[in-house]
Amino acid sequence: MNHFSLRRRAFTLVELLVVIAIIGVLVGLLLPAVQAAREAARRMSCSNNFKQIGLAIHNYHSAYNQLPVHGGGTIDNTTANQWRPSEVSNMSKLSFLVGLTPFMEQQAIWEQISNPMNEDTLGNSPPAPNPSGSVQARRAAGAPFPAMGPTPEDIAYYPWATEIPTLRCPSDPGKGLPSLGRTNYAACLGDCCDRAEGDLQRVGGVWEHKANLVEECRASQRGVFRGVNKTRFRDILDGLANTIAAGEIATDLGDSDNRTIALSHQSEGSGWSSIRDIPPVKNRCEPEIDATRPQFWVSSYAKVGATDGRGYRWAHYNQCFSGFFTANPPNSAVCTGFNAGGDGWWSASSRHQGGVHVLMADGAVKFITDSIESGAANTATTRPEWLINKWLNPGGKSKMGLWGALGSRAAKEVIDQEI
Repeated sequence: MNHFSLRRRAFTLVELLVVIAIIGVLVGLLLPAVQAAREAARRMSCSNNFKQIGLAIHNYHSAYNQLPVHGGGTIDNTTANQWRPSEVSNMSKLSFLVGLTPFMEQQAIWEQISNPMNEDTLGNSPPAPNPSGSVQARRAAGAPFPAMGPTPEDIAYYPWATEIPTLRCPSDPGKGLPSLGRTNYAACLGDCCDRAEGDLQRVGGVWEHKANLVEECRASQRGVFRGVNKTRFRDILDGLANTIAAGEIATDLGDSDNRTIALSHQSEGSGWSSIRDIPPVKNRCEPEIDATRPQFWVSSYAKVGATDGRGYRWAHYNQCFSGFFTANPPNSAVCTGFNAGGDGWWSASSRHQGGVHVLMADGAVKFITDSIESGAANTATTRPEWLINKWLNPGGKSKMGLWGALGSRAAKEVIDQEI
């Protein structure tokens, strides 16, 4: 027998390298397709979350004949300012999402919120609420949290720190501190950023809807949701199918993304007017954007605090956390004239490629591209060219193009194109 005929054949080194190269090419070709399929699945899941929120909004309206108030809840006459923290009330700072919890299969968390909660009663008599908003003494004494909870930044109150899966887009990887419970879905507040925080003011020691501010809010709050004011479907004169009720926001990852952490103009001393009276994007945000990384801020410019990232508090009604405007196009940089609690140019944003999901008032979910026509948002040179409020064209049609028209509820604008 020939000894060499028994020798097994084997791959040569060249053949092995060729096989590895072929496998590498195939993986390189298939990986983008796999990633695209995964993102498509995540987008579908995100859309389904929004549909649940839309259904919850309609069920809420059927039950109460109004939409959930964005900026609702309880208020006390001891805490000196609405922006201060309080453990005896939530100072009317709850987002529209809080009222929706029992309508989107979150009855358990709603029961926690709607009833008093005592984490650890120590048997001491709780001290009186502090006008400065200090809460440490009451917490140390074991005072119970009231029904509807404290103000939404209180990390000791479990519901505010709870992450609700329905409120999270699967494409957004953000999680954990310094945020509390995150949300990727925010109320549409219209196309005008003026007076979005509402008209509550303390008069003679009592909180009320102050008359002069009521008029300003009536002109400026043009969205489906109005800060601390209620709306009904009958108020949406443009038609439910033509009006955005809510939209996506990407949550902050701590990386100076100019869509998720706001540039602050507080140091300029004039607060909100420092950016309200100047065209939204071109002159106020773009100069501070990093030219080499257009999605990020230049690191040396002042931004809001690290705990004030976009979407960081699902229960908080401030625009930073759960609201947006159809003034700047989707995925635009965000700017504020003061801090996270102040008015500013808060745009919609997402981790999806090229646009954002929006929820129409009739419950339909649409995908809006970043290139949607936005009128004067990028071309205005003077305040009257883009701003609508009590003094400038109240009740007029949006000056922010199709994007602005979709965000305003009652300017009787006809949308004659498919979106």
